[in-house]
Amino acid sequence: MIDLHCHILPGVDDGAQSLSDSLNMARKAVEQGIHTIVATPHHLNNSYENPKRQILDRVEELNQLLQKENIDVMILPGQEIRVHGEMIEGYTIGEILTVNHTPYVLVEFPSNHVPRYTEKLFYDLQMNGLIPVIVHPERNREIIERSELLYQLVKKGALTQITASSVCGDFGKKIKNFTLQLIEANLTHFIASDAHNLTNRTFKMREAFGVLQQKYGNELVYYFEENAHLVVEGRAVYKEDPEQIKRKKLFYLF
Repeated sequence: MIDLHCHILPGVDDGAQSLSDSLNMARKAVEQGIHTIVATPHHLNNSYENPKRQILDRVEELNQLLQKENIDVMILPGQEIRVHGEMIEGYTIGEILTVNHTPYVLVEFPSNHVPRYTEKLFYDLQMNGLIPVIVHPERNREIIERSELLYQLVKKGALTQITASSVCGDFGKKIKNFTLQLIEANLTHFIASDAHNLTNRTFKMREAFGVLQQKYGNELVYYFEENAHLVVEGRAVYKEDPEQIKRKKLFYLF
C-alpha cells in the first residue's frame, strides 16, 4: 500500500516533531500494510515554508535512518502546497515539489472556502504540464455547502484525495457521509492518511479500506490502491466521469 499524503518528516511542520516520532510513525505504517510513504510537509501554510531542496535533503536523511533501523518503508518526496496565485512561479524557481517529481501536485485549500482564482490557476497549472490534486476536499466548508464547485474543477481536469480518517468517521458522521458521496459521484481518485502523529491524526488506511471493501467491494479498493501506484510513477490514473451530487442528499456541516 502507498500513502500519498503524510506528515512524517521530523520538525518541519505540525506533523512528526522528532526523529523518534518519525520512526514510530513508520513502524505504525508497516503495521498498516504501507510500504511507501510520500512525505508531504506543508508549504506556505501558516509559517511553514519547506522549499523543495530542504524536503529532498530531509527525505534522504530519513530513508537512511529507516534502513539503519530495519524499518521496511520507503519515503518519497512531496509537498502539501497551500493554494496561492504564484504557484507556477514557485515551481519554476524550484520551491514547489510535486509528488515524487511527477506532474502531480498536492494542493490544499483554506478550510472554509475555495479561492475564486482557483479555476484559472488550475488551468494554468495544466497548461504547464502539472496536474492539481486537491487534498481533503471533504473537509472544506464551501465544498460541503456547494459541491458543484468541486464538480467543475474535477470536470476540468483536477483530481482529488480524500482522507482515510474521514472514511472512518473520525471527523464526524456528516463528513463521513459527504466523503462517501464524493466517492459515489466519481469526485475523488485517491485515499491517503494525512497522518500527523499516532494519537489524534494517525494512519487509519487499513480501517478505511475495510469500510470501502464492505460497502463497495474489492473493485473500489483496487481502484484507490492502483491509482496511488500510478501517481508515484507519474502515469495516467484511472478516473470515471464525475457526477453532480444531488442537493437533496447533502449533509451540511455548518
